[in-house]
Amino acid sequence: MNEPYVNYYLKSVEELKDIKEGEKPSLLLHACCGPCSCFPLTFLCPHFKVTIFFNNSNIYPQNEYERRLEELKKFLGYFERDYGYHVDLIVTPYDNDLYNKDLEPYASLPEGQERCFICYRKRMKEAFDYAEQNGFDYFTTVMTISRQKDSQILNKIGRELEKGHAKCKYFYSDFKKKKGIDIAREMRIHYDLYNQLYCGCKYTYGKGLLKAKVKGIDWKG
Repeated sequence: MNEPYVNYYLKSVEELKDIKEGEKPSLLLHACCGPCSCFPLTFLCPHFKVTIFFNNSNIYPQNEYERRLEELKKFLGYFERDYGYHVDLIVTPYDNDLYNKDLEPYASLPEGQERCFICYRKRMKEAFDYAEQNGFDYFTTVMTISRQKDSQILNKIGRELEKGHAKCKYFYSDFKKKKGIDIAREMRIHYDLYNQLYCGCKYTYGKGLLKAKVKGIDWKG
């Protein structure tokens, strides 16, 4: 039986109301790239002291991983200059082969099914564990900004993970709502950020190649 739909945008707004004026709790934000971080940072930074956690060994190949990381670093510089918020960045070691061991049994599944859910959970759990161990008040992920990712599933994973974290709360979100996805697009274009052609893993890499071919882009990942 499907779970009832939850408006996670409204849930996030209600959570913000509970933060006392003058306080700025710490929040660890899992981020997969610069473009997906744009709007979430504008939404979160007025209320939280935000640190980004870049743990994305799912991205294939390594030069694509490095390109996305460099674009994120570039954007954080622009963001501090233009919005006045400094955001620390934590980067974990890259190991695509090890990461994929849990995903290989689901290699044949199309994007948006069980393999993707395992991938979300792996990265979110690692980041949530770090947040708990290092005294952060909240944890969340930018992934709810994406049209290709189901915010109901992402927030369900966050809710389940929160049960194993006594000191750190999960911040519910649906960053794509209330024109968040449109603002993110405008910011990406404004800052001329690299717009990746596929989600990231080797199982969707072919989708990126196909998109590049259709659009006439000289791209090899």
